Amino acid sequence: MFTTRPELVGDFGMVASTHWLASATGMSVLERGGNAADAAVAAGFVLQVVEPHLNGPGGEVPILLWSEETGEVSVICGQGVAPAAASASRFVGLGLDLVPGTGLLPAVVPGAFGAWLLLLERWGSWRLREVLEPAIHYAEKGHPLLGRVSEALTTVEEFFRAEWPTSAATWLPGGRVPRAGESFANPVLAQTYRRIVAEGEAAGGRREVQIRAARDAWYRGFVAEAIGAYCARAEVMDTSGRRHGGLLSADDLAAWEPTLEPPTTFDYHGYTVCKTGPWGQGPVFLQQLALLAGYDLDGMAPLSADWIHAIAECGKLAFADREAWYGDPRFTDVPLRELLSAAYADERRDLIGESASFELRPGSPAGRTARLPAYPRSSSSSHSAAGVGEPTIAADGETRGDTCHLDVVDRNGMMISATPSGGWLQSSPTIPSLGFCLSTRGQMFWLEEGLPATLRGGARPRTTLTPSFALRDGRPWMAFGTPGGDQQDQWSLHLFLNVVHGRMGLQEAIDAPAFHSTHVPSSFYPRDAEPGHVYVEERVDPAVIAELRRRGHEVRVVDGWSLGRLSAVAREGGWFKAAANPRGGQGYAVGR
Repeated sequence: MFTTRPELVGDFGMVASTHWLASATGMSVLERGGNAADAAVAAGFVLQVVEPHLNGPGGEVPILLWSEETGEVSVICGQGVAPAAASASRFVGLGLDLVPGTGLLPAVVPGAFGAWLLLLERWGSWRLREVLEPAIHYAEKGHPLLGRVSEALTTVEEFFRAEWPTSAATWLPGGRVPRAGESFANPVLAQTYRRIVAEGEAAGGRREVQIRAARDAWYRGFVAEAIGAYCARAEVMDTSGRRHGGLLSADDLAAWEPTLEPPTTFDYHGYTVCKTGPWGQGPVFLQQLALLAGYDLDGMAPLSADWIHAIAECGKLAFADREAWYGDPRFTDVPLRELLSAAYADERRDLIGESASFELRPGSPAGRTARLPAYPRSSSSSHSAAGVGEPTIAADGETRGDTCHLDVVDRNGMMISATPSGGWLQSSPTIPSLGFCLSTRGQMFWLEEGLPATLRGGARPRTTLTPSFALRDGRPWMAFGTPGGDQQDQWSLHLFLNVVHGRMGLQEAIDAPAFHSTHVPSSFYPRDAEPGHVYVEERVDPAVIAELRRRGHEVRVVDGWSLGRLSAVAREGGWFKAAANPRGGQGYAVGR
């Protein structure tokens, strides 16, 4: 099969990500003696600088990690929580029926910094200064601006000038939108990170002491104080069409810590797939596998009508359960064991017929009655043709944001999958003394009482961020993932199935024509849905498209290289392997 680039094979180390500068940074760390944790942290901070429309310092990151030392997969939860002062009743009292998609009201604690530093402290070997130097360099000296960043800024240019002047000062240097390929710098962010390093080093002692001191500077020091002060005094326009202040305080940051958790797992055809808990959508990947276990995928041709129909219909049922049951398990009882049981999957699978379903059908695990939110009347027009996930919408028009992804494996076998996101430049106003924006992940909460994902102070929003990890025969096999909001656990699933059942290599599986469903309401403001719709790249066989339409699917054919931004690293046959996505023209894998 033709591939757009070679699948990389070596025995030293591999890095794959959504931006070539991040991949190169990670590989340079491995080459200079750092391990996979050091490389992932350095690359993660670079992604914040070079893909600011997709993630930022004020965002979040879930991380999956295999350590040979412990012989197990760990989850680092870098998903920040809602402010203590936030509640559904408070937002309803403001006249809102949805959490706004932009501004300060949906801001949550910025968890990415804490998660990256926990990874560095617990599993890394480098000092904070060493892993932050590349990001500081690109923020201070500049980097070639992506065309998509320039396009995003063009969309919000007038809005920034009129409503978010601190963002205009940061992102419109010289009073204009920077062009693609121009050197773009963020000197204020560079100063923030330089101060973080200085305060960490002032603590003296071992590198772990300095890392903890730097984390304190962020969550209990000058960063927290600046965030709290800005949210307390600013009132900014958001997607409600009105101006609101923020609820996030310095005390909220001080009370938060990143956590280590066991993964949620599912065994499938000799593989054990590891995901986050149901505070993320990760288990929906596993529910799809449980449903697909009843199909003979080995006997189906990849990307045939039978293949796409089975995967799309199983996905509709799994995602409907996500809507009804998932939330922060510290605040709601998620029946995860029942949702992943074989008996439940058998019961749910019986709902799938020869024709496409247009219903949203959650199940009744352990006999419990499902309750769905009261979805607003939605318009299919807000889906972009490419369906690229996480939308951030300015009050004067629509702008699409998204996410990043990063995979690393080192010569000692440490393997990491991370999906950083949030803090998009177009999601909330730039905090002028820090040079970055806050995450608006709070838009994923509901304002109805009694739902698993109801807005509660101190709760994690049920995020779409979902890195993936798979073991084969109990040993680490593949770390993989993609940006894409609600589509992440569709495109990542397709990669896994292409390799396991389609017998494709990593690069073949990523390059293969992609598809996804927009059947289930979006996790993002304004919660739109397209029941029965399937987007397929135009490289899919026209006969297959015709057959899908005969079966009732509303098929939308899009550009042949537009869906997904997958990357992966793997251990196979005594070698390391890596592959990255050609779509978008910026993802790369490197290694030797």
